[in-house]
Amino acid sequence: MKAITYRAFGAASEVLRVEDLPSPSPAVGEVLIDVAFSGVNPSDVKTRTRGQPGLQGFPWDYITPHSDGSGVICAVGEGVSSSRIGERVWIWNGQFRRACGTAAQQIALPSEQAIALPDGVSLEVGAILGIPGLTACNAVFGQGDVAGKTVLVQGGAGTVGILAVQLAKWGGARVIATCNPKAGSRVLSAGADVVLDYRSKDLAEQILQANGASPVDLIVEVEFGLNIETDAQVIAENGCIAAYGSAQEMSPNLPFMPLLFKAVRLEIILVYLLSETERAAAILRLNQALKAGALSFDIEKVYAVSEACRAHEAVEAGNRQGAILIQIGESAVP
Repeated sequence: MKAITYRAFGAASEVLRVEDLPSPSPAVGEVLIDVAFSGVNPSDVKTRTRGQPGLQGFPWDYITPHSDGSGVICAVGEGVSSSRIGERVWIWNGQFRRACGTAAQQIALPSEQAIALPDGVSLEVGAILGIPGLTACNAVFGQGDVAGKTVLVQGGAGTVGILAVQLAKWGGARVIATCNPKAGSRVLSAGADVVLDYRSKDLAEQILQANGASPVDLIVEVEFGLNIETDAQVIAENGCIAAYGSAQEMSPNLPFMPLLFKAVRLEIILVYLLSETERAAAILRLNQALKAGALSFDIEKVYAVSEACRAHEAVEAGNRQGAILIQIGESAVP
């Protein structure tokens, strides 16, 4: 089978290759999937350059990257019902702490990591659900229902952020989002009630004004380190800050006293390490939203396998207005 691989950490142009590898076989409790699309996420880029936390050095002979993907189950291992053969699925944790991810024509992995796609949901969308979809869903609903509450989504134009906007709105919340003004109309179209310029010097005041001078109940946070001072000012008593990123400031100063006297909960989200209960709840909510037609997904570009390097570089460059996918299957239509 064809697979995208790398055999050392480094720049995409230096280490990514397309190779012929043996097709895997499903072990006990596993399914074998003909991959249609493979999703490229920032974490895949970080893994390619420096590895995964908790793993020392380069732990395998080669790595087939990417944790997100979609496809069709073509075979099952012992203990898995043959009724799953032919099922359209999306994948989570495809390459987490294992060598072989979704950037190959086939992947074998535990049956529970292949989730049935609802009817009418495309395989392209399926390749976005693992990291962006579950992160957004856990951030919005991890503390419970949001109906009647106000949710602030910092970074509402990002791949996770724009899904969080839609999920919070679907959940019955009032949604305030921050983003670059160039993306403002897109975030409003996604369902935000108010969109603010994240660069505004008086952002905290604007957020409070947008909520009738009241603090917000939940903050979905993409840049915890840069935004914690603002977040501390606008979060309500007993509110929650659900942070899934802090790329620009990884060692922030924490305004502990304001957070303490509001009894704020800090939820640090790493989608790879969700508990079984958390993941099951997020999958259930996500599928409910998908079946309700509550979500739309932006795709920046779909690359060919031979363009894997360009796909990784597009993720590294940032400033995207949607997901980056690689089409793996020759015919990836639903």
